[in-house]
This record gives sequence, structure tokens and C-alpha cells, in this order.
Amino acid sequence: MKVCFTLCLSLCVYLHETLAESDSNSILEDKDVLVLTEDNFERALKQHNQLLVHFYAPLSGQSLGSILEFREAAIALKEAESDVRLGGVDVKKEKGLFASLNVTTIPSIRLYLSGDKNNPVYCPDLKNSASILTWLKRRKGPSAEIISNLTQLEKFIGEDELVVLGLFKGLEEGIVKVFYATANDIADLPFGVTGHDEIFSKYEISGDTVLLIRKSKPDKQFEVGSSTVKTDLVHFIRLYEMELVTEYNGLTASKILNSVVLNHLLLFINKTEDGFEELYHAFKTTAEKLRGKVMFVMIDVSEPRNGRIMEYFRVRSEEAPQVRMVNLSDNVQYQLPSDQFDAHTVLEFCLSYLGGKAKPKLQSEPIPENWDTQPVKELVGMNFEKVAFNHDKNVIVLFYAHWSSESRALFPLWEELAEHFSEHEDIVVAKIDVTSNDVNLHLGEKYPSIKFFPAVYVERVIPYSGKRKLKPIVTFMKKEIEKAKKEKAKEEEQRKKYLNDQKAAVKEEL
Repeated sequence: MKVCFTLCLSLCVYLHETLAESDSNSILEDKDVLVLTEDNFERALKQHNQLLVHFYAPLSGQSLGSILEFREAAIALKEAESDVRLGGVDVKKEKGLFASLNVTTIPSIRLYLSGDKNNPVYCPDLKNSASILTWLKRRKGPSAEIISNLTQLEKFIGEDELVVLGLFKGLEEGIVKVFYATANDIADLPFGVTGHDEIFSKYEISGDTVLLIRKSKPDKQFEVGSSTVKTDLVHFIRLYEMELVTEYNGLTASKILNSVVLNHLLLFINKTEDGFEELYHAFKTTAEKLRGKVMFVMIDVSEPRNGRIMEYFRVRSEEAPQVRMVNLSDNVQYQLPSDQFDAHTVLEFCLSYLGGKAKPKLQSEPIPENWDTQPVKELVGMNFEKVAFNHDKNVIVLFYAHWSSESRALFPLWEELAEHFSEHEDIVVAKIDVTSNDVNLHLGEKYPSIKFFPAVYVERVIPYSGKRKLKPIVTFMKKEIEKAKKEKAKEEEQRKKYLNDQKAAVKEEL
């Protein structure tokens, strides 16, 4: 009995120590992604022969999307019982590990093999779980589907809108290896390769060539030579994978943001309105002349899902059509200074920008010197709200575009209006260029527009939609000013009553 008890005790001690050792070696997981730290990183390398590591900053918008996609990939790999494990490093918490691994881009992904901490495989910019899985699959080989006959070819080119087809005389050695290496790095596109004579004949090709096939038809081709390197093919594919004018949506957003072309010309337009086809044609015509220098992107303002990007660029649907240039390296915006959108005007604007002559669009111009000493007050973004929402002043504002002839035609009327009310200290006649200054106001219509801001305690905006002549505007203003006086008097009476009630309540407490 004593021997049995001793054996049981020894077994319990052994199991306890084994479990404790197991717990100390285990690494915390979050949705099948290893939570990597400076303390456990070396251990993770030893435990997993292939460790794909995601470096991210949790509060970054870009990182948030990649975190979710990385988790999806981790779940898929676990279900497939893959040898590859996925881990994540929060660079805000693990600054020491981040620095020791010499990570320079966030978010980014690296593949560590056989426990080697110092020589990781640097992954391309993989934007979704599918491309992560494809990239890992292609690393095992083959990186491109072998196309052996015309039937297989038709199936391959018909499954996706855009595919990459390599036509090479030899599929094992030589320059074809550059094609395979390119396929490894571009995991978001289908790659096929063939040496079949009938396929060469079908596309009237005799030498080693890479074809971009869009909607089952050959679109662009690149003749491969002995001097061709991977970066040449990557640049060719990334340059021509997008159509001349790419519509912004959930499927194209990541490709637009990761384009090798950094200059993007954005056309904000309502596709349902008359004149769309003509304007789109002018945009596309210009795009043909600037391919490789400027990417042309169309954003449909009538599509509710585009609200976020319109908010980012501070574009309202009623302001469309509108054209903006932006460079992804600095995000500085430039606005087409015209209400004409023909091909010549758009091209001239692009060339002006490329030549460094275009002026950037600012959130607010500087406040003009002596801006309030002139009959018509010139407002900018920085002083607009202070002037317009002054409860002691009745303010009428002309919202205009400096390049618009229709806007400029109203300037003499505005001077006349200011002169008419010159003896009224409580009335302000002002104007603001809304193409050079952002205002936090729903205009409801395209420039030029007229809005009245009555002298009341609440912020109120009253649009004017009558004839653009002195007499009807004056009549409109006088009517609104009388309303404002009555409303303000009522507000002041309510305020006075409230203060008296408060004083009475204080006296009762005393």
C-alpha cells in the first residue's frame, strides 16, 4: 500500500512538472494567430519550421484590414493542417523586437524558415487572405498553372477578368524562371504558362512573351529577352493590370492604392446624369496619352458605398462633376481650376501638375489683409464660421468658384448689394471661394449658390433660390431679417425667464 501511494505521488509530481513545462513553452493565440513577443519569438522560430509573421500597428486603419485578412488566412491554414504557422507582432507593444528585426514598413509580412531569424523571406504586399494563401501555395510550386492545350487555355482565361499568360519555348530553365519568380510575388492575379505551339499560333507570337488577357481577349504583351529581370515584369503587369479608367469600388480599391503609378486623377461624377458618357470619353481619351504617368480613377457620387472616400476628399455629391489630382506619396490634392471637362482642359491640367506648375488645394486660404474693410467681405475657411454664425449679424454669402464665369458674373451684383446695405451695421454681405476653402456646410447645390445666415442664437442656414437680381434679394433679406428679430426677441425672453427662475431657486435654497 505504501509502495502504491509512493508511485502515485511520483506520477503526480512528474505530470505536474511536464504540464508546467508544456505551459511555459506554449504561446498565446488570438484567432489561430500566435501572439509573438520579445520573450517568445525565438521559441516560436524553434517550434515552427515555417513561420509567417505579420507586423502591425493596431490603431492604424491600414493595419486593421490586414489583421482581419491575416486571421482568415490563419484559420484556413489550420483547417488544411498546413505546416505554416502564422504569428503577429504588435509593434506598438513590442518596440524592442520590432527594432531588433529591423522592420521598416508597417504593416508588413515576413516568412521565417528553419528558425533563421536573420534571413527572412520578404513578402509582397498581400492585401487579402486569398493572396496570402496563394503566395504560400506558389512558393511550394508550381507558381503558374501549366497550360497544355487549347481547351485548358479557354478554361483558364475565362475564369477571371484578367489573367497573366507566359508563352515560353522552354518551361524548365532559362528566362522562364523570371516569370515564375514574378508569379510568386503577384499573388492576386492568376498566372499560366505554356510552351504549346498551337497557343503560340493562336496569338500570333513566335518568341518568349508575357500576355495580359482581359475578358478572354489579349490586351497587352511584353516581349521577354535575356536582359529581362523580375522588376521589369512586375512593373509591366502592375502598370497595365488596371483599365485606362478604373472605377473605384470594393474590388479595385486595394489595387488603386498599391499601383506603381503614384499620380492619381480622380473624377467625381454621377453616372446617372446626362452628359456622363461625353465626360467619361474625354477622361478616357486623356488617360490614353498619360498612361504610366497618371492613373485615371472614376468615383460615382451616386453610389452610397463611396461615401467614405468622398468624405475623405471633402467632395459633396452636388459638387460633381469635379476633378482632383492626388499623389499617394504626400496626399496633397490639386483641383482642376475649370468648370470645363473636355479632353484638352483635362490634359492641360495634368501637364501643369506634372510640370510642377499646379497649385495645391488648401483647406483654407490665408485670411486676406483688410478683408473686413471692403464693402463685400472676402471669407476663407478659417474665418467663415466666425462671421456667418455671429448671432448679432445677418449675413448673406455668395459661394463661388473663382474659375466659374457664372460665379464671376454675380460679383457686380454683390458689390451693389453691399452698397445698398452699407448703412446697416447688423448686415454683412460676403463671398467665399468654396473650391479653395473647405466649409463644414451642406450646400445642397453646385456653385454659385447664395445662403442667408440670420442673426439668431441657433446656427441656421436659409438658401436663396429666387432671381439673382438686387430687388428680389433685398426683399428676401428684409423678410428673413424681420423673422430673425422676432425669433431672437423670443429667445431672449426665454433666456431672461430662465435666468430669473434660476435666481429665484438660489434664493429659496438660501
